[in-house]
Order: sequence, then C-alpha cells, then structure tokens
Amino acid sequence: MGAKLYVGNLSYNVTEERLQQHFAHCGSVVSARIITDKFSGRSKGFGFVEMSSDQEAEKATSILNGTDFDGRNMVVSEARPQAPRTPRPSGDFGGGRRERY
Repeated sequence: MGAKLYVGNLSYNVTEERLQQHFAHCGSVVSARIITDKFSGRSKGFGFVEMSSDQEAEKATSILNGTDFDGRNMVVSEARPQAPRTPRPSGDFGGGRRERY
C-alpha cells in the first residue's frame, strides 16, 4: 500500500488544515490537499492525504474509512496513479458547423 491516500465524500466546508488535523491522529501527515474547481474555487468533495509511511497510511485507512467527518461518511483508500491524459485536438473545436459558401 502506498502512503498517499484518496479521501472522498468530504463536506464542501472541510479545509485542508482540518483534513490534516483529522488524519494526524493516525500518524504523521506529510500533506493534505483538497481538490477544487478551477473556475469557482469550490471544493469538489475529495482530496488526497499523504502519510509519512505505508504503515500509517494503512492505519488511517482502517480507522477512518466510513467514519463521520463533518456530517458525511468519508471514503479513505489507497490513491491510484493518475492516468495519462490524451491530448485534445487543436484548431477545430468540434462545433459541428460547416462553413457557408
């Protein structure tokens, strides 16, 4: 198991500081990050916590998965590597319109 954890089903009011404090009960937290919408800045309801060791990550998963945090039952699991994104085509934006002659 990796030391990086996926944390889902978070309340939109949870801050990175509160998330870090919550996971600190299970060990040393290297980082806590909540994913936000790039336009509105609002939380997307999930984030990532990195623990200092695999043992602490396993402990956090077993203790915190399914528990209540700010009124919602958190989902805590090992983070999967991000899949590579395929490049978007440039030029034509796919509007489907044809030029008029």
